[in-house]
Amino acid sequence: MADLNGEQGSEAKTAADKINLDRTEERILKIIDENAEEIIAFARDIYTHGELGYKEFETSRKFAGFMKRLGLEVEEGLAVTGVKSYLNLTKKDNVSLALIGELDALRIPEHKCANRDTQAAHCCGHNAQLAGVIGAAIALSAPEVADKLDGQVVFFAVPAEEYGEIEFKNSLKQQGKIRYGGGKCELIRIGAFDDIDLSIAHHISCSDDITFHRKSNNGFVSKVIKYKGRASHAAGAPENGVNALNAASLGLSALAYQRETFKDDDHVRVHPIITKGGNLVNVVPDEVVIETLVRASGIDAILDAAEKTDRAFRAGALAIGAKVEIETMPGYLPTIPQEPEPELVDAARLAAVFGSGLEGRKAYNVVIEEPNYSGGSTDVGDLQHIQPVLVFNTGGAKGGLHSAVYEITDEELAYVTTARIFALGAYRLLRDGAVKAKEILNNYTPPLTKEQYIDYMESMIKRETY
Repeated sequence: MADLNGEQGSEAKTAADKINLDRTEERILKIIDENAEEIIAFARDIYTHGELGYKEFETSRKFAGFMKRLGLEVEEGLAVTGVKSYLNLTKKDNVSLALIGELDALRIPEHKCANRDTQAAHCCGHNAQLAGVIGAAIALSAPEVADKLDGQVVFFAVPAEEYGEIEFKNSLKQQGKIRYGGGKCELIRIGAFDDIDLSIAHHISCSDDITFHRKSNNGFVSKVIKYKGRASHAAGAPENGVNALNAASLGLSALAYQRETFKDDDHVRVHPIITKGGNLVNVVPDEVVIETLVRASGIDAILDAAEKTDRAFRAGALAIGAKVEIETMPGYLPTIPQEPEPELVDAARLAAVFGSGLEGRKAYNVVIEEPNYSGGSTDVGDLQHIQPVLVFNTGGAKGGLHSAVYEITDEELAYVTTARIFALGAYRLLRDGAVKAKEILNNYTPPLTKEQYIDYMESMIKRETY
């Protein structure tokens, strides 16, 4: 922590005074600074041991173990791998605040830090979220800090934010282990957010700044398309076969011709992959499997694009004489654009000024971006539809998210500063009778009730054969 009596400390103290730094905040910052190396070590461990959605058993175990060592009550196995850890259970009826970190990584086996056993790499920054949450837990669970929190804090590690491996998730659904592909969606369904009033979430960015976005994202549905043909010798008797790959190719071509019918303002994205293209080169392919997400900025646009996608794939089967099964699963709802919460922005400004004393420490900029749009998706949008979610971004990475050249360049910013913002933000919302948290809740009108949300999700589940 910067010495408040030294030259650097004087500059930091001046900046902090402008946003009313108090003794508890000084204590929070000091605790995190004293534990900076442990926070970074945890982040590095998760970074090099990535696991895919609903398979994050080791990551979940490490998170739960850390919380147990802090003496907190822990609940495990939520939506397969989710973990909730509780601070100030006796104050949950006043306000309950969750600090959210995501457990899963991406399948990018060529990344230099990919887990060779799982093919997964944390090119999404979720390890930074988990490091931030455990760092916040260290500080907030200190008795002299916890006593100042007029509400419950839930340190929540959630599974399966990255929506991939659709067939695997469908198999979990068939086994009765989940019903929805997204981790937060499933946690909402099973009631794991019922005891939470509002949340703070984080994402990493490829920048050198602390950033607050004012943007919205796409929502989507997921589809698995299975073409069924008839096998035959590809050279000796192709006339006896029904080529499922040809049917799939026509379906993909028909889908491409739909693109000009999508409105620009709907931000439609349909991006299929072929996960099975046949068995042997000398056998007419009798089964081809395609996975795709159908994304758009609103529910009506999603439904329109989904129907056009189905129609295109049906056309491929009809042309070749194959059959096609289209299984649709609900994905994520669009995110809701919001103005940054001033208390969280002030927490970020404090975190940007007070360093851990690590060599090479520098002050960071806090940037509030202009409103914009992203074609990507996150299940934070689902949670926003039923309760407030405050989101902040820290930099410290480069190379591009979800890419094989992604890397962490500033562990202080990516991991330790994230912990500071989580902890300071939680304290600022829950101090003084949790007046700020209650103000947020009073001013927030959720677009959906939990029951309405589940009704929508259930309406999107279907399997049709043509």
